[in-house]
Amino acid sequence: MSGTAFLNLTVTISLGILSLAFVLTIVRILRGPTLPDRILGLDMLVSIGIGYICVIAIKTSFFLYLDVAISLGLVGFLATVAFARYVLHRGAQASEGSSDLEEKPNG
Repeated sequence: MSGTAFLNLTVTISLGILSLAFVLTIVRILRGPTLPDRILGLDMLVSIGIGYICVIAIKTSFFLYLDVAISLGLVGFLATVAFARYVLHRGAQASEGSSDLEEKPNG
């Protein structure tokens, strides 16, 4: 097997595995019982997207795509941090709301 044929085979297998991971991640996002599960699923989608971009960069030998993958990684990280802060803030509000309800006298 020549080097080019091997490269084409590995690229095809990689894209197949990434496609399967993409579908399974979408299922996890749709079925996720909690918001943090869904946030992790979205972060995984970003990682899978980076994988797609890297495999396509190898397939086409156009390595400028790697800059796009790095940018997507940075944006995905910032989005995950923003979602985590939202969940933390939402949890703090829920605990404050429950303590306010418990402290109020009936009457």
